Amino acid sequence: MPLLRLATNLATACHPQPTVAVTTLSTVLLAGAGNPAGTCLLGALAVLTGQLSIGWSNDLIDRGRDVAAGRLDKPMAAGELAASELRTACAIAVLLTVPLSLALGWLPGLVHLVAVAAGWAYNVRLKFTLLSPLPYLVAFGALPVIATTALPEPHLPPWQVVLAAMLIGLAAHFANVLPDLAADLATGVRGLPQAAGFARSAAVAGAAALAATVLLLVQEPGLVTALGLVAVCAVLVVVGWAARARRAGVVFTAIIGCAAIGVALIVATGGLG
Repeated sequence: MPLLRLATNLATACHPQPTVAVTTLSTVLLAGAGNPAGTCLLGALAVLTGQLSIGWSNDLIDRGRDVAAGRLDKPMAAGELAASELRTACAIAVLLTVPLSLALGWLPGLVHLVAVAAGWAYNVRLKFTLLSPLPYLVAFGALPVIATTALPEPHLPPWQVVLAAMLIGLAAHFANVLPDLAADLATGVRGLPQAAGFARSAAVAGAAALAATVLLLVQEPGLVTALGLVAVCAVLVVVGWAARARRAGVVFTAIIGCAAIGVALIVATGGLG
């Protein structure tokens, strides 16, 4: 079935793990801030379409490097997805992202569009430079701002929550690069994680995740955040083992787990104000 095959290839090309993770965590933040169900659904769709556009644009921009690196896990590089098909899907995602974002309100909508633009800036240029963490810092730091400014009575979240979200984004960046580190180096991608190397990047990812949790504990001291810190430390033991074994996928999944714990702590402690 050509349509089913196209849908499967598009789902694979969108970088499904980070797309699902960011969409889910954003929706949880929206709900945790106290937004109505309709706003949460609208926000989820806006974030999902934005993430789809970022993931698909990444594969479009990286096609030549993916082919050179023999990335048969990527449908377009493997010849299973035409550039025109991916370009059309990406354009539709962008066209949907703009009205869906602005439907949240002009301020959260603009903040989200800035976050999406940061993702595109990473794909187009910044991932080749030592400024590669910047789009992640901007995009993840924007998520709690979107959640609280979408409320009927909008307000800005505490700065500690924004900083913790930025640290989670930093951890995600360094962990996300690890599975592709060798291919990136072979095809000329020289972002900060590539310059740091596998071991240092894994260490930065773990340290950033831990720092985000400590920051939340300082902001809202109590049993819940203390238990969250214990849980993150347990996950980071797995990160340490996986880094020594050079299990890049395990490191990335574990860091996503740390991000989930962080978002759970923000919501459970009422950190969004």
